[in-house]
Amino acid sequence: MPKPSAYPPLDGLLDLACRDGVDIRPTLLRVITDLYVQKPVHTADEETQYAELALGLIATTDAPTRAAVAATLRGYTGRAPQAVLDQLGLEAAKPAARAQTAPTVKPQPQPDPARNDLAELFMSATPEERRLILANLDIGEAVTAGPAAASADAIAALERAALQRNTGAFARTLATALGIAPALAERITRDASGEPLVVAARALGMKAAVLQRILLFLDPAIGQSVARVFDLAQLFDETTPQTARAMAAIWQGERKRTRPAHEAMYYDDERRSARSAASTARYRAPRESSSPAARARNGNKRD
Repeated sequence: MPKPSAYPPLDGLLDLACRDGVDIRPTLLRVITDLYVQKPVHTADEETQYAELALGLIATTDAPTRAAVAATLRGYTGRAPQAVLDQLGLEAAKPAARAQTAPTVKPQPQPDPARNDLAELFMSATPEERRLILANLDIGEAVTAGPAAASADAIAALERAALQRNTGAFARTLATALGIAPALAERITRDASGEPLVVAARALGMKAAVLQRILLFLDPAIGQSVARVFDLAQLFDETTPQTARAMAAIWQGERKRTRPAHEAMYYDDERRSARSAASTARYRAPRESSSPAARARNGNKRD
């Protein structure tokens, strides 16, 4: 009989790693490492399971991800698998020594490509996997960059669009309120499961009663399932505003990454067009020779 996994939701995430176009291995390696260091002591089976997962991912991830994972394990006061430490180039150290050196070797926060991948990972995951991602989301640096609570008018506009089942208006309002790309707001609005909408509502400071009304009307598939609405309401209660804002900040980062590179060109084009039009007007001014007085002057010169 197979042993139960210490990380049962990660089985689905491993399947996600094989999907075309979505490389979630860096994020997955961080998630399982964060899960591992949450417990000070592990059984032999848990240590073996983590080592098997981590060793396969370390070999295929980038250097910044390996450095971040190494820093996490270096600051861990428990025992990490020796094989993982060896593959990361770390030496097994005593907890006291490791704790003293952690502040000096931990890398400073910097732009992380894995955070952008996390936006797609979250949208592509199953409901169980989404809960796992939210539970292990690093909110330290992202929470300060997340959106502020939406205004009462914005919340009212979202509810009004939902009650009218106007998904287009709802997505446009959501994109503006969260500061995210319209395409991503559309995906959140039309998501058949509903977790992204719950995160968005939490990030915007929406009340639970308002979210429940939106869930009942915006998507008939969700609204007709009492169990689904109840489950999403429970997720709303479990998700802290800080976590929701951290995920929203990742969504905002996705917008910056996909912004068209030629956007500034249009602004300059307008200025050049204005200058060009002014120059053309100046060159055309001397050619005004169709008036009677001008024809008379030209005639006298020829005589």
